[in-house]
Amino acid sequence: MNDAFPDLGRLVAPRGIAVVGASQREGAQGRRLIDNVVLHSAFTGAVFPVHPTATEMLGLPCFASVDDLPDGAVDVALVMVNATQVLPVLRQCAARRIPFAVVMTSGFAEVGAEGAALQAEITALCGATGLRVYGPNCPGFVNLRDRIGMTFSPAFKDDLNPGPIGLATQGGGLGRNVLQALAHGPGVGLWFSAGNEADLGLPNFIAHMALDPQIRVIAVLMEGIQDGARLIRALQCARAQGKPVVVLKIGRSEHGIRAAQSHTASIAGSAQVNSAVFRQYGVVEVGDLHELATVSRMLLAGPPRATDGVCIYTFSGGTAALAADLAGAAGLPMAVLEPRTEAALRAVLPAFASTVNPVDTTADILRDPQMASTCLRIVCQDANVGTVVFPIPMDYGEITAGMAATILEVAAHSAKRIVPVWMSRRLGPGFEALERGGLLPFVSLSDAFAALQKVYAGHAAVQAPAVPAPHGGADAPAAAALSEVQAKALLRSAGIDVPSGRLATTADEAVRHAEAIGHPVVMKVVSAQIAHKTEAGGVRLDIRSAPDVRAAWADIHASVAARRPDAQVDGILVEKMFPPGGRELLIGVHRDAAFGPVLSCGLGGIHVEVLKDVTHRAIPLERAEAGRMLREIRAFALLQGVRGQPPADLQALEDLLLAVSDFVVQQGPRLRELDLNPVWVGSVGQGAVPLDALLVLDDAAA
Repeated sequence: MNDAFPDLGRLVAPRGIAVVGASQREGAQGRRLIDNVVLHSAFTGAVFPVHPTATEMLGLPCFASVDDLPDGAVDVALVMVNATQVLPVLRQCAARRIPFAVVMTSGFAEVGAEGAALQAEITALCGATGLRVYGPNCPGFVNLRDRIGMTFSPAFKDDLNPGPIGLATQGGGLGRNVLQALAHGPGVGLWFSAGNEADLGLPNFIAHMALDPQIRVIAVLMEGIQDGARLIRALQCARAQGKPVVVLKIGRSEHGIRAAQSHTASIAGSAQVNSAVFRQYGVVEVGDLHELATVSRMLLAGPPRATDGVCIYTFSGGTAALAADLAGAAGLPMAVLEPRTEAALRAVLPAFASTVNPVDTTADILRDPQMASTCLRIVCQDANVGTVVFPIPMDYGEITAGMAATILEVAAHSAKRIVPVWMSRRLGPGFEALERGGLLPFVSLSDAFAALQKVYAGHAAVQAPAVPAPHGGADAPAAAALSEVQAKALLRSAGIDVPSGRLATTADEAVRHAEAIGHPVVMKVVSAQIAHKTEAGGVRLDIRSAPDVRAAWADIHASVAARRPDAQVDGILVEKMFPPGGRELLIGVHRDAAFGPVLSCGLGGIHVEVLKDVTHRAIPLERAEAGRMLREIRAFALLQGVRGQPPADLQALEDLLLAVSDFVVQQGPRLRELDLNPVWVGSVGQGAVPLDALLVLDDAAA
């Protein structure tokens, strides 16, 4: 799976670094860059400052150009020069067979057409020469575990807490925020900040960290998606290695999409499709920066087991009740304490304490640090407890500071997650101690349970079997819609069941077709210009006799002539009428700009635009994902049967989803859009049949 990705070993741990654009001027970015490499890093390899006139810098000999560097000595060229000089420098790097260049210079695709043209030349150079470029418009790369700062950031020397979390971002400022959020406790080992991704990008960095034995969790801050299929292959690589990928995707609103696109010149994509694909490929998606840091940190404790429940542990009865309410609302699994745990707590706590979950020790533990430590250890030793949430409702100065010390001491010797929640707006010494101890205390119970919800729900997806990567996205060229008759013929030839029907061009012919098919029938206008027949008055249902057929023929032609006088009518489709009682669903396919063909399914019929109860998956689809997809529909209970209605034929519906996925793969890039609405789903054994079909093909894209 990793064959599609380059080996980044010499970028991450280079033997020699050239600093192109190194400067001696105080405050210059080139000065901060070489200071970070030479003065603030623990880099033991050779450093080669490149400056057109200087002879020496920080005690190192300077080189006038990349052409003057010694052969084979440089693994990474750090490029901080004017945008117009970047390409000449990169051409020199390629000629000298330097494998990697990190371009921090801005002024490329993020600034408009002229910059985009320059960036396209960088991409072309990489394809032609094999040079791999990181950037441009990025803050550089930081290897914290080996303390190598290939960055111009003045904060590098202050943010040096390493750890087993890998971080990949597209922007520098928010990435630095995550780095600083993890300043205590297990931190970040590698930080890739991709910038405009002219060549190397997030998928490369995710795949590298998936295969890095020292990285255990991968945190990703994503603004846009350059190549959805490649991103999915990287996520598959991480899943195959059992490594959680935690993603904060910016661009979930129209305002956010516009901001993300202007920042990185990449495709923000549909928030609904992005989230669906993330679920499909095992990503734990979070909602803000604090969740990105805290969920990544919590996942270091390993996957929650089926028996790993949540225990609420506090010294306030009201707090215990509030926390239990919120945990229940979040759908978290609450631990049932073992009898020996309850007995051990009763032996230590006063009689009026609660020794079941939620545990209320009472305020006695505030007066007795030894009791506090003993009780917390007892709860952590319970086999049914995977996570202990410890809300602290108020600041009592040194008293709650002592409680924080107890939490830290127990956490240091327990494999269980201990999640402190400091609920007071007065952040006393206890909060500071928990923060310095690396426990990342929450300040809101709701936020704590929202993060835990993602930990428990998301890790199951990480361990699910991988599914094939989809075909990549592409801009949609001009394409044409087939008539319903043509679309259904193509579907039928692919083995997808559609209603028996015939095209009539006269009323007499419609009567004969209806008699041959058998009443009742449905009659629908056939016109390539009319995608939504109901809106044009082009559908008549439950037609039971020859006179009704003639009346429907006249009514349809009159309605279409009034509402769509521009449409060319090819005839009337006469089809078998399916019995009442079936559920109406929508199955559709559109070509997403990032992920290629995306399958959608939800409530259908005439209500689809109003209810918008739809879920999505990237194609191709596997059976397990088809089942999960259906269960994400908010109205899934309607398919299970309500008020005496029998359950729907879910097996047939899953079969249809898989058949549509296969059909799309067979059609390849020429299929631009498919809309099966409604899909009639009968009771168990009756099947699932598309009653209407809109298919848009572009043979030029085949």
